Amino acid sequence: MPLTPEALLAPVNDALGEKIVAHKLALGELTIEVRPSDWVEVAYALRDTPELAFDMLIDLCGVDYSAYKDGAWSGRRFAVVLHLLSVARNHRLRVRTFCDNDDFPMLASLVEVWPAANWFEREAFDLFGIVFEGHPDLRRLLTDYGFIGHPFRKDFPLSGHVEMRYDPELKRVIYQPVSIEPRELVPRIVREETYGDSGRG
Repeated sequence: MPLTPEALLAPVNDALGEKIVAHKLALGELTIEVRPSDWVEVAYALRDTPELAFDMLIDLCGVDYSAYKDGAWSGRRFAVVLHLLSVARNHRLRVRTFCDNDDFPMLASLVEVWPAANWFEREAFDLFGIVFEGHPDLRRLLTDYGFIGHPFRKDFPLSGHVEMRYDPELKRVIYQPVSIEPRELVPRIVREETYGDSGRG
């Protein structure tokens, strides 16, 4: 029988102690926040503590909080979030940390802890510009080789900076300034704070 998010908090607290900066029970899952300096040590503890046994990294993603709550956010800009699963014990955990430097966000790589972090960290580097120190092959994953900028940052223009097309006269792909006018076609949707909450936490 898997632990409920409420019951999971006790063994997580026992394993990590003061390394937990904050925790939250929401949407049926436990989320903990840790310092970036403790990132790798926390990862090993979550994986290797028998009562927790988080042996599978399901996802690692970057987050840009610069426009969060319509700009009312006053904390660090860039965060990295882990989604972990214990296959043996069938419980889940979300772990978040904030990068110390907003101008050059950097965090230690978790590839040695969970090899699956490799592509996820490359994706977060590509889309958010978060550098993962110690990553064995940190290069862009989804954008073009010559791409400039990080398209999931909130200050990146929706239309981008350049467009590319095939030029039949030159017989090659060329880059040129964006030729479309920037516009917003999708209305902003505001949801209640508890949207999607199943009532379990």
